[in-house]
Amino acid sequence: MGKTSIALAVEREHPEIAVYRGDTAGVPSADVMASYGEGYQPGGAWQRAFTLEWIEKLAPVLAGGKPVLFEAQMRPAFIAEGLALQAITHAQILLVECDDRTREARLRQDRQQPELANESMRGWSRYLHGEAVDAGYEIIDTGAASLTETVAHVVSYLVPT
Repeated sequence: MGKTSIALAVEREHPEIAVYRGDTAGVPSADVMASYGEGYQPGGAWQRAFTLEWIEKLAPVLAGGKPVLFEAQMRPAFIAEGLALQAITHAQILLVECDDRTREARLRQDRQQPELANESMRGWSRYLHGEAVDAGYEIIDTGAASLTETVAHVVSYLVPT
């Protein structure tokens, strides 16, 4: 199970949490993206614009007291930047990952995107992992726990017990 499976389970089992998923959230307008410069590669200007715009949209939901889970593939540095710009101090950044073999099997079989099972994706994963480690963010290995355990862990950050 990956980050989308976790988000879908949280959405289904915890209606008290506002869940947003990057794959369905939409992209910023061309004008917004252009204001951040060129670059549609992973971790480039497009992803920065996407991240900052979505955190700005989520800030009022958080300010209203509703817990938010935003699931997307983005650089932790961009998330931290967006949180700082919106003065959001109570967020938790979690990196959800799996080993290369598991990711490639999911891409080939589950998502039917075998073209993404390549060295570029492996490098991107290593980069995100390193950025998360350097920033001290928690890393959740989806190969090490069940979906139920992982959802409970994620929810523990969002709903006080």
